[in-house]
Amino acid sequence: MKPLLLVDGYNVIGAWNVPRAERLSIEEARDRLVHLIADYAGYSGEEVIVVFDGHYTDRPTRSRMNVHGVEVVFTKHAESADNYIEAACEAAPKWRRVRVATSDAVEQTVTLGRGAVRISSREFLLELTQVRAAGRGHMREERVSRGDILSRLPPHQREIFDRMRKGEE
Repeated sequence: MKPLLLVDGYNVIGAWNVPRAERLSIEEARDRLVHLIADYAGYSGEEVIVVFDGHYTDRPTRSRMNVHGVEVVFTKHAESADNYIEAACEAAPKWRRVRVATSDAVEQTVTLGRGAVRISSREFLLELTQVRAAGRGHMREERVSRGDILSRLPPHQREIFDRMRKGEE
């Protein structure tokens, strides 16, 4: 089972300077964050759930959607992202590695008490950037080193194919 990363979405957006610098609406910031996290999840190998508060909305039920392999949850009215994350930590098997990305001090304490590892929103944003950069660098190296299929074969096999191509075998 993959490690689990639970992200308090609005908390991370609050720590992120991009939405303010680019004057993004909350919807644009949310969409951009989810897409960045989906990219990150592909490189990190973690199962990621991003949770957004519905606490101050009139949404009667919780809603979920999958965006490029990342589960995005909007909590229902009177349910905070913190409540959802705490319950998810509690429900996870004790042997499963669970991390929580939030800067909410109370939430960090509660999730630590439930066996999860906490990471602040700023630390998570830094990790997100570093993992994505390292992953893209690795992909570029792989693309360059791949070349054609013959370049990946051992020398003796290349000789055999070269002789076959020339009609010598």
